[in-house]
Amino acid sequence: MNERYDIIVAGAGMAGLPAAAMAAKSGAKVLLLDRNNKENVGRKTNWGWICGDAVATSHLDFIKSNLGISFSYPELEQQVDGVYAISPDFKSKILFDDGNGYVLNRPIFEGKMLEHALKQGVEYMPNFEVERPIIEDNYVVGIAGKDEKKEHREFRAKVVIDALGISTTLRRALPKNDYVERMVDIDDLELTGRFLYEFDIDHEDPLLYNPKYALIHINQVIAPGGYGWVFPKKGNRANIGIGVQKRSLEIRNAKMNRKDTLQSLMKEYATSIPVFKNMRLYNEGPNGGEGYWSVAVRHQMEALTFNGYIGAGDSMVMPNPISAGGIGPALTAGVLAGIDAAEAVANGDVSIKGLWKYNLDFNEHYGKKSASLEVFRVYLQSLNNDIINYGMRVFLTAKEAQQLSYGLVPELSLASKFKTILQGASNINAFRNLLYVVKKMKEINQLYEKYPKSPEEFPEWKSRILNEVKEFKERFKPNPV
Repeated sequence: MNERYDIIVAGAGMAGLPAAAMAAKSGAKVLLLDRNNKENVGRKTNWGWICGDAVATSHLDFIKSNLGISFSYPELEQQVDGVYAISPDFKSKILFDDGNGYVLNRPIFEGKMLEHALKQGVEYMPNFEVERPIIEDNYVVGIAGKDEKKEHREFRAKVVIDALGISTTLRRALPKNDYVERMVDIDDLELTGRFLYEFDIDHEDPLLYNPKYALIHINQVIAPGGYGWVFPKKGNRANIGIGVQKRSLEIRNAKMNRKDTLQSLMKEYATSIPVFKNMRLYNEGPNGGEGYWSVAVRHQMEALTFNGYIGAGDSMVMPNPISAGGIGPALTAGVLAGIDAAEAVANGDVSIKGLWKYNLDFNEHYGKKSASLEVFRVYLQSLNNDIINYGMRVFLTAKEAQQLSYGLVPELSLASKFKTILQGASNINAFRNLLYVVKKMKEINQLYEKYPKSPEEFPEWKSRILNEVKEFKERFKPNPV
């Protein structure tokens, strides 16, 4: 295997696989490094493929249109018609997304993606542990790590694509710079866990389980700072899990005099859904029935490129800040990273300026809504169950809620809601806060519509974004109970 490449992709997951395939299809010589063996491609940890497994059809269409790869059963295990958010008291439900989507069989899906990448000419090295980037003259010029024999190896490339995930050893080891942030605040992480269960049906209740819809249960006592989910899979099977914010969990435990952990809350939630009986774990790959992981729920890194470096997927904290869904943005970012990295190599300019187009492309395709979604996530984490129940029943129409879930800004006004709000005057302050949040979402959307066209314009723009984020985080503190 040659030691020098046009592009090295580190990580063979939902971002790395399309990045490698797209770069190779664009004419680049590509090396894909994977810490797993080929049979376990995409596995996050020894727990397995830890994820909610849901993805919208639009993201699969994006992959097909660029890579020419189509998916069907069994990798697309179960089609769903949308996502319902259910209030804590189960009296309100809002169809946040009425578009088709799928719950995936992750091992099969990523195995098919790898086979496609290999057909494009990607060179693949499994069982390789990436340890650090190779830095020369303030450029990332390669990767150092250990191969399957635990021997030190170094590979050189004109561009390195970092798709190693949230715990990446590459982003955190970049030289100090004004572009890519190296660390993620713990308050911007969700601790998540999921079970893969098969079961018998005791009785039907579409608010607890619906084989045609993905369900999100909002409840600050059960999942402080996050939510629980029940996503259907083929037959009487489901992906069931919760996500919590560490600080919200600590506040909730202190106020309730409890010592709950993510694991204890997850087991309590998953095994107390009364529509299921005879629940048993099943494996989807080694140790796949149970698993835990951390997911970032902030806007993506303000800049995604450095000299000789591009980040994609969880390594750049790209999951949706409200839903924590990371598959769609990872697939999108991977395709764009492969295209833009190959173009920069062909142009002979892999500096941050030569790679800057990737920032603009991802912002246009997905990223520009993430910061406004983060505003709404922080606001939600400041509400208790009573206010959430009231708000879902009175404050928001289904259309307004759906707009918010897409990062769009609905036209809310105090006047238009005045009569209904008077019925619960004690919640008037919560609605005023919602008006402020909507205003702030609009302002941040406008900033991202003016994303800097070059690195020279970036520092001033970044400063404005960080000031906006700091302002709403100071105003809305976690307050789950």
